[in-house]
Amino acid sequence: MRLSLDALTVLDAIERAGSFAAAAEELHRVPSAITYSVQKLEEDLGILIFDRSGHRAQLTEAGRELLREGRRLLFAASELEARAKRVATGFEVELHIALEDVIPVERLYPLLSEFYSSQCGTRLRVMSEVLSGTWDALVSGRADLVIGASGHGPSGGGYTTRALGSLAFVFAIAPNHPLAALPEPLTPEQIMQYRAVAAADSSRSLPPRTSGLISGQDVFTVSTMHAKIAAHVAGLGVGYIPAHLAAAEIAAGRLVERRVVEAPPDAQLLIAWRTTHKGRALQWFLEKLENPAICTSLLA
Repeated sequence: MRLSLDALTVLDAIERAGSFAAAAEELHRVPSAITYSVQKLEEDLGILIFDRSGHRAQLTEAGRELLREGRRLLFAASELEARAKRVATGFEVELHIALEDVIPVERLYPLLSEFYSSQCGTRLRVMSEVLSGTWDALVSGRADLVIGASGHGPSGGGYTTRALGSLAFVFAIAPNHPLAALPEPLTPEQIMQYRAVAAADSSRSLPPRTSGLISGQDVFTVSTMHAKIAAHVAGLGVGYIPAHLAAAEIAAGRLVERRVVEAPPDAQLLIAWRTTHKGRALQWFLEKLENPAICTSLLA
């Protein structure tokens, strides 16, 4: 490769400092070394980088393009160098977090902001998963940390869990839905006469699960909890919604809560992570998630 980071550094210094001499002073080199670097680069690339016809050398159009793109390379190289040093201290290059869809990703943002302020250099990737999708992401290696997994984890081990908190559900329907006019509590026989709305399990390989459905009931399936709630509001179906997500819709009058004979128990949500993963970024999140206030903020 004829283009070096050192040559780009020289070009950057000349443009910022305003002259070859000022660049030489900034880089602690003699002026002749700066001139040589530029001439060598021009010869190697076969282009004219500076127009020297005037009183002061000016970048040519090719020179400006070379510097513009070269600065991106310099920044990338600097970031790579810093990242490599951070990884050497035990921080992961990237950490993948799978968040159960019943937890709005915005609830996680304060924690992510605090993590980024530590400037450890680890890139974060957050994905939303539904039901068994959280476990699937963990055991398949797509996720290093799961927040909000429910149910029993898959056999085979390789992961560690601890409690995150419990999640209550309410039976919520549109105010103009026929069930809204019936006396409470609603029976399974009454409910199954109407279409249910379900968020599809996002698992790719583990057996998919359903929740809150009655055998034989017609089902309208959507991909996310947000879409499920919107379908309830639109009167497209009935079903159970996490209480903390239904509260705003109920308060606004877009949904009404109804008592049922066979109410589901609260879901027990878990934090889970791969046992072999020992990176410091994962440990940072695990320590933060020991704080009951943070766990409550995710589910409140």
